[in-house]
Amino acid sequence: MACNALGKSEFNPGRMLLGHAAGLPASQDRWAALPVDLVLRAPSDWHPDRQQTTLAAPFQVTGPATYSRRTHSTLRFAPSERPGWWIDRVDLPEQLPIQVSARNVWTSARSIVLRSGNPHNYLRMVEHIIALKLGLGLDNILLQIGTGDPPLFDVGSMPLVEGVEKAGIAVQQPPQPLVYWTAKEPVTVLGPNGSFLHLDPAQPGQRHLALDVAIDFPTAIGCQRLQFDLHAAAFRHGAQARTNCSLTEVVFARTLGKLFADVRSLGYTRDNILIAGRHRYLNEARLLHNGRSLEAVWHRAVLDLIAALSLIDTGRLAGRIISYKAGHTLDVRLVTQLFLHDLLEPVT
Repeated sequence: MACNALGKSEFNPGRMLLGHAAGLPASQDRWAALPVDLVLRAPSDWHPDRQQTTLAAPFQVTGPATYSRRTHSTLRFAPSERPGWWIDRVDLPEQLPIQVSARNVWTSARSIVLRSGNPHNYLRMVEHIIALKLGLGLDNILLQIGTGDPPLFDVGSMPLVEGVEKAGIAVQQPPQPLVYWTAKEPVTVLGPNGSFLHLDPAQPGQRHLALDVAIDFPTAIGCQRLQFDLHAAAFRHGAQARTNCSLTEVVFARTLGKLFADVRSLGYTRDNILIAGRHRYLNEARLLHNGRSLEAVWHRAVLDLIAALSLIDTGRLAGRIISYKAGHTLDVRLVTQLFLHDLLEPVT
């Protein structure tokens, strides 16, 4: 493939942090062979923030609870002077707020669950919430919720995006310089089934994050690939994307899944998820481009990968990241490895 708008179609793996380097060339070839469905660059007049931000005003959003049928859950967003994002379980008054950080990931098997202190002090499926940190450029926030079960929406995370837009984003007072982190060297992590994530360092002075995200499903979703610069407009577009699942998963949830509490109480419906059969979608697919739905890859890029990159405690990530067939667990492992090997440094 020829060079694309956001970088070359190949890359130097650099330092291999997870997996065996011998398995990467075949995956790299499969990734490079995928056509790019959409390239979305930041506007020429867009410039990354230079000061830390917070909300101009608090707001709250209520929706059906994700894991508890016939109940509702409310998230309250408030400005904060403390650096980073913090989750306060108001129903657990003796517990300290949970910092949104790779240090506090409890599990990433099905979704990202953050926990700190008491085993009950957790919040499930945080990815659809914390993605706003990096996606909208919102650095310092206090989240308050009275349960570990977040609200679920019919249109991705748009109620949260619209809440932020209505409340407004303000420069932190007094103004505080914003740190952009990047990798000290190119790094790669290799996961199961040929999946990988690769991070290239930012060039000197570069403060934006470019993403190349590809998925490959044995369903109607098939192969999809996006390249884009992360900025608020791109994030807003992708935040409309719903979680996707296969018809097999739907059948399981309605049969044997009823034996498991976290499945039988899951609040998914034909409205709030995208259901993919082997050859066609079982409900209406969204985010069409050139007559083809890119909803699944937008969800993967914006509400999964960017969420995991938001687990860097403070500041924002710069550079270029390539994702091929990766998921929550590999995302979190990449961020953890960056901390374990002291591979992050400020952009100069």
